[in-house]
Amino acid sequence: MVSKTTEKIRVRLESFNHELLSTSCQKIINILQKIELVDFGLVTLPTDKRIYCVLRSPHVDKDSREHFEIRIHKRVLEISYDSTINIFDLLSESELPPGILYRICLS
Repeated sequence: MVSKTTEKIRVRLESFNHELLSTSCQKIINILQKIELVDFGLVTLPTDKRIYCVLRSPHVDKDSREHFEIRIHKRVLEISYDSTINIFDLLSESELPPGILYRICLS
């Protein structure tokens, strides 16, 4: 019995737009389903919410303020694959849209 060596890789995706992030994850999953991989899973991480408080006028009315927020949506795609497959070429050819930050980590 010959055992195949499997390696793990994690792709972390971040974006301000949750719809764009979901379509990008689905695009990567569709690419991975075409190839015989051992396993892959999608994990949704908590959304970071940053709130900025800004004074409306520069000199007076310290009580008058505006609040702005930025939400950063995150997903982690964990892939375990056969070591004979060049997974980096497949992930680089996925052509993710602008606005998606992705990091590839070996684990």
